[in-house]
Amino acid sequence: MDYFSHFLTVLFVVNIALALTVVFLERRNVAATWSWLMVLLFIPILGFVLYVMLGQNLSRRKLYKWNKRVLQRVENATMEQRAQLLNDTFAYADPMLRNYRYLIALNAATNNAYLTQDNDVQIFTDGRELFDDLLASIEQARMHIHVQYYIVKNDELGRRVLDVLTRKAREGVEVRFLYDDIGSRTLRDSFFREFVQAGGKKAAFFPSRIPFLNYRVNYRNHRKLVVIDGQIGYLGGFNIGNEYLGLNPRFGYWRDTHLRITGSAVWALQSRFMLDWNLASPQQLEVESMFFQRPIPPEPKERVPMQIIASGPNETWPHFVFTFLKLIQMAESRILLQTPYFIPEESILNALRIAALSGIDVRIMIPQKADHLFVHWASLYYVGELLHAGVKCYFYDAGFLHAKTMIVDGKVASVGTANFDIRSLRLNFETNALMFHEGTAKKLEITFWRDMEGCLELTLEEYEKRSLRIRFLESISKLVSPIL
Repeated sequence: MDYFSHFLTVLFVVNIALALTVVFLERRNVAATWSWLMVLLFIPILGFVLYVMLGQNLSRRKLYKWNKRVLQRVENATMEQRAQLLNDTFAYADPMLRNYRYLIALNAATNNAYLTQDNDVQIFTDGRELFDDLLASIEQARMHIHVQYYIVKNDELGRRVLDVLTRKAREGVEVRFLYDDIGSRTLRDSFFREFVQAGGKKAAFFPSRIPFLNYRVNYRNHRKLVVIDGQIGYLGGFNIGNEYLGLNPRFGYWRDTHLRITGSAVWALQSRFMLDWNLASPQQLEVESMFFQRPIPPEPKERVPMQIIASGPNETWPHFVFTFLKLIQMAESRILLQTPYFIPEESILNALRIAALSGIDVRIMIPQKADHLFVHWASLYYVGELLHAGVKCYFYDAGFLHAKTMIVDGKVASVGTANFDIRSLRLNFETNALMFHEGTAKKLEITFWRDMEGCLELTLEEYEKRSLRIRFLESISKLVSPIL
């Protein structure tokens, strides 16, 4: 009995010490702090293990290394552009851009995001069309192919993609394949055997050093991007697997949004891949001209001004929180939002409330089907909060909605890998394209209106009729939502 009492005393002291660490030493938002304190209080032994595995704070840690001379050149160019924007001496390709100069300057200051104005964008909302186009572009590669995905499955699509990459590697093209160790946890080295034998290189982001134990499991590289010959880039929500072609009976049709980009913005995608690759692989990449080729010139009417925004848990500023807040605040007529997971920070929740109460048409579309139940119930809670302010909410019921799209006033749009939840906003490594182009925004709006035909609207009256069971599940999910 004395041993047991001693054990409980030690456990209590460890819990107190860990709680003090969470509160005083870790730079977290208040909601996450309280969530971890609840976990430590109510499940002391398992809570300790969960904190060790999930509770690390990478904020402000210097993970990435970059050539100082190159980094200084990029920073100087970005700060010079920012000064021109703020001094109103910047040469706008489209006069509309001037209305967004403070948003562009914000991303330049916090994210080193350089505005490029010579881009062409093609939008994909269907997985079969996307991968047919992607593989056709890969077939044309002459120098290098850089592939990065969160989820890669060893199935028909996964093998089809890898077979093409293996063939290109045999032809002498430099092929690098980067995947997230947690998102692609079912992959085995055997999947890449022929690819590596052909000369391809692969790396896992934040791999498990000990089997079945990854102390960085909470920090996932959620990016999905491909860069071909430094001139063609792909970015968006589709991963590699049969379900993204609509072949999983559980989800049915997979509705996502992905971009094919040409122009100088591809250089930002290339830089992001190189940084992630150098963090994950001992085979380091250096800044060479072959990786940054002359951009493919777009048609004059199709030039899309764009900033590539990247975020991660190691960053000083929460880039997507700032960007989304600024976009919401600048809205004059409507905000259209599509996301599979809706767990916003309080600041964003209030900004959407204020927009709706100010007369802005705010519409949010989330999936009817749930792939993560706790996240889905938490999303219902936050949607309910907004219904009281007049926000319109729709459940996509024609398949599974995985698009991460925000369109404001039919003039500016954000598309990429970041969901509208705390995990994407604070914990994951993400990348989005912020496009200041009415034509592109209108195309995305047309898609949104078309998607509404397959939606069920959730009204405030219907929401208030939900059962006590659902109310309970919403409340529990909301309490732990900052660490979901």
